[in-house]
Amino acid sequence: MKPSNVHLLGLPNEILLIILRKLNNIDVLYSLLDINNGRLDIIAQENTFTNILNFVNTNNISLIDRFCIYILPRIHHCIKYFILEPVFMERILLAAVYPNLTELKLFNFEQQIASKYFTDESSLRSVFQQQITSLILVNNDKGARIDSFKEYTRNDMLPNLKCFSLKSYFRFQQYEQIPSLLRRMLYLEHLTSYLCIKDQHRITDGTRVQDDILAHMSQLHSLTFYISTYIDSGELRHNISREHIQQTFINIGQQNATTIVNRLSRSVVECSIFSLPFAFDYLGSLGNTFPNIIFNYVTYLVVEDKDAFRHEFFVRIARSFPLLKDLRIFNIELQLSSDCTLSSDHSQSYSMIEYPHLTSLDVGYSHRDYLEQFLNETKACVPCLTKLKVSPRHLKIVTKNFTREETRRNCANIKQLITLQPLDDSQDYYHYFPSLQN
Repeated sequence: MKPSNVHLLGLPNEILLIILRKLNNIDVLYSLLDINNGRLDIIAQENTFTNILNFVNTNNISLIDRFCIYILPRIHHCIKYFILEPVFMERILLAAVYPNLTELKLFNFEQQIASKYFTDESSLRSVFQQQITSLILVNNDKGARIDSFKEYTRNDMLPNLKCFSLKSYFRFQQYEQIPSLLRRMLYLEHLTSYLCIKDQHRITDGTRVQDDILAHMSQLHSLTFYISTYIDSGELRHNISREHIQQTFINIGQQNATTIVNRLSRSVVECSIFSLPFAFDYLGSLGNTFPNIIFNYVTYLVVEDKDAFRHEFFVRIARSFPLLKDLRIFNIELQLSSDCTLSSDHSQSYSMIEYPHLTSLDVGYSHRDYLEQFLNETKACVPCLTKLKVSPRHLKIVTKNFTREETRRNCANIKQLITLQPLDDSQDYYHYFPSLQN
């Protein structure tokens, strides 16, 4: 059979659109617009490619230059939603007038960004106060710090804002500035927040949510939240009761919310409250005690407790987090004996747990029993595990210097091995991790 030699431009528009829709919008516009081809010019300006533009992780200066000088001014009337990082935000938003722009998602925001752009003196004031109806602020840097949110509260009211989302994974102390920010959004209808608070004296419960947020937002139709409070237990006047916190939500008519109380150490207690169903892909701290619900969207999970985790705890984790991809374990306690049976050779036999989507495991700051829990194929099946952070001493012990058969299968697909100290190379080591990349 003679091979077909079909040129891309020879395809009908319908087929061409199907192919192009599988590509990034930025790449399509950069490659096809203004290349002296009228047909491709028209196709590139389809709403599919121009309504939503995502510039996150774009570091190509020449690409930004071309967009700001040539492309954005041509398609400015089509753009409805920008997804940006602060580094290019001002340049992109000032490259043209966007009459239909109503949504903005900003990743990796920091205090200096707020102080520059979210004030009355900002060159972007009209965009934020007159156009944007949906604003999403996301800080994906788990180690980031922001000293204060006060810069976000310096503007006048934001009467056009209908949807607001604030997601930040670092722990901060200025909780009182969050209500100050929200009270500027008098006509807000949908609020989403993921917050972790360091507070010395008071937990955040239903009463606080009512007094600080709901009482000031009469137009609010939906509230989706996760608020975690870290407290010095020595500062508490009474013990934290999950039942008492739950009752505060019933008192304000928020039955679709629940509570987790986790004692991280002798001195630190974490109290988490969140709406149901859980709507976020990240859960920053979970202990031995958590509600019997399914976290359908969580892909990144951190588990931490002052008490040891049993095998049954990980059975629950696999059931409750069906899409789990990244797992970090912080627990230095020896794993407790579980309810198990004895096999014919009198060794303990556990139910094997499957984690079908787990790609990354961090047990670098945990007891070696938790490495055993995931590498031993009689306890766990991790077919997609490609990244492992671990203590080299623990790795050698659990794998018996890279000779143990029970742990070989779960190491076979690991491509990235991160060790807290250098690991001595050996022939057995390379055979044990055949997929390892340099």
